[in-house]
Amino acid sequence: MASSAHAIHLADASRARSAAFAAAGALKTPQAAKAMNAAQDFESVFLNSMFGQMFTSVGGEGPFGGKGATGVWRSFLAEQFARNFAENGGIGIARQVYGTLLAQQESAAHAGAQHTR
Repeated sequence: MASSAHAIHLADASRARSAAFAAAGALKTPQAAKAMNAAQDFESVFLNSMFGQMFTSVGGEGPFGGKGATGVWRSFLAEQFARNFAENGGIGIARQVYGTLLAQQESAAHAGAQHTR
């Protein structure tokens, strides 16, 4: 049951993310949608690394303490924080990467069109 709730949450987040960029006119093609997903995945990986580094210095008791399987718990927590940040606008990295990916795709398409002439 928890996995189906997680799948529903992921689907809802994906729809919300797509709707936000579609409203901005950004997702006009399937390639643009793939580029946006890749950009947000990139930002999520970057944020995961940042959060992971933040948690390395956290000690003490409780779920953030330094005993047992805490490292695994912290990595899961850092991953979820990163995903949530990226899905909800992030820190701006995804927008920059998305713009670069679209520019590269347009450049490649333009070069391919000129090459076939």
